[in-house]
Amino acid sequence: MVAAASVVVAVGTATGMISAVGEGRGSDEARPEVSSSPRLEPLPAVPSPSASATASPSPEASAKKKASPKPSPSKAEKKRQTTAVSTRLYRHPESRVLDWVRANPDDPRRAVIESRIADQPAAVWFADYAPDSITSRVRAVASGGAAQGRTPVLVPYAIPDRDCGGHSQGGAPDLGAYDAWIDRFAAGLGNGEVIVILEPDSIAQSECLSAGQRADRFASLARAGRVMKEANPRARVYFDAGHSGWNAPAKQAGWLRQAGAASAASSDGIFSNVSNFHGTADEIAYDRAVLDALGGPSSLGAVIDTSRNGNGAPADGEWCDPAGRKLGRAPTLSTGEAGIHGYLWVKLPGESDGCKGAPGTFTPSYAYDLAR
Repeated sequence: MVAAASVVVAVGTATGMISAVGEGRGSDEARPEVSSSPRLEPLPAVPSPSASATASPSPEASAKKKASPKPSPSKAEKKRQTTAVSTRLYRHPESRVLDWVRANPDDPRRAVIESRIADQPAAVWFADYAPDSITSRVRAVASGGAAQGRTPVLVPYAIPDRDCGGHSQGGAPDLGAYDAWIDRFAAGLGNGEVIVILEPDSIAQSECLSAGQRADRFASLARAGRVMKEANPRARVYFDAGHSGWNAPAKQAGWLRQAGAASAASSDGIFSNVSNFHGTADEIAYDRAVLDALGGPSSLGAVIDTSRNGNGAPADGEWCDPAGRKLGRAPTLSTGEAGIHGYLWVKLPGESDGCKGAPGTFTPSYAYDLAR
């Protein structure tokens, strides 16, 4: 088994805090940006406090999924260029990590966690099915980014049969309800630049569905992309490509094509490695192979979740808060890599996958280990 994408906590539904910005709270992300290099440099160790960590539930964690043989890198990658973090990415002012930073001014881990994690821009998840409030909550994030001239990253995560009934089960009751929820989501996107990470795991994990159910889901996803881009022509919508340790590129591309990801009317490309640990070089090679197999306009590209992939994926395939991981490249929309539109922090570092804390909760000890 290998890690794949997100495990949005089922408990969030009960607490009413699963969504990124429910009832005035932030998502499971961070705030605007910083001007450091995309590669985060090590910081000196800080003495570990004896206090234990507690946090309130938050949108997501990570999930175990099936792996397929890792594709061998096709052509030599272009040399990475070190570019400054884009000032265009938006850091949402509410998140679990910021809650912890504000509540723990004297914790010896605070400075490292704040500077290395809380100060980075990260995605905002909308993981609860709450049709009456979704438009206003999306609008709050989109308008917050627009007011600062920065680009927010939003994650709709309410597809029916989410996570195939696993840790992140939930979502809309059926595809008709989901389509209506997406209409309301799109109505909040405004007219500024936004990036939409459309339904992590919804395509890569779709083998659990029957052929008919899969076709229906893919039709809804294609519709979702069209609706969002019609509502806001500056919205950039990316579709689920899993990650480099999961489905083979040709198989994933075939599903993506059925879901509308090859059409500029629905899609700007693909995303990979959400809530996972696979190295950036592996993801670049994999995403390029998927895009080559996908076809479509040359404008299509990929965004990669680099939030926790600084040491790559564990050799044993462990997906749940594995030890020895570290932060990856800082979020930027300027990667210096052909076809790679951005490195994003979709999963907020320090949000537990369910082993170092309850799924989706912020765990300071885990965040500190990642950050140092």
